[in-house]
Amino acid sequence: MFALGRLLVIGFLALSVVYICLSLYSRAVRRDKLEQEWDEEIREGDRDAFVKAGLRDYDGSLRRKLILGVYIVPLTLISVIIYFTNFY
Repeated sequence: MFALGRLLVIGFLALSVVYICLSLYSRAVRRDKLEQEWDEEIREGDRDAFVKAGLRDYDGSLRRKLILGVYIVPLTLISVIIYFTNFY
């Protein structure tokens, strides 16, 4: 039981690092796309305000929520593997 607890704690810490890196990367990509869109198409008004509004929309988007799959998918797979190893 101690081994399972240690696996879960270390796994959670590793997945947290992956989640933070993936979240920051995705936000940076979105920022770059918004800046590129403003440079190529809009060119009117305040660029920073446009980027901030776009990032605010991104914060509530489905893509941001899908990044939480970093926690769900591996933990589900580990649980299924442990279940089938012990009970089948």
